[in-house]
Amino acid sequence: MDPMKAQQLAAELEVEMMADMYNRMTNACHRKCVPPHYKEAELTKGESVCLDRCVAKYLDLHERLGRKLTELSVQDEEMMRKAAVGSG
Repeated sequence: MDPMKAQQLAAELEVEMMADMYNRMTNACHRKCVPPHYKEAELTKGESVCLDRCVAKYLDLHERLGRKLTELSVQDEEMMRKAAVGSG
């Protein structure tokens, strides 16, 4: 696969993953913070605070997981490189 196609595929995959993360976050925080039967057209102060905290926690966790996965990926690459050098 040529580098341009690989880069385009990676970008499309990243957009798809971010859209999925956004949808999951929206659904999870809505379920947690907004009651199923609306009493008012606007969010209450408590609902707004709950949503702000929920989104902040979700994004923080997403960032931490991304860093950890990147770290693990780098470690895997190093192990594969060492294994290839050791067997070659």
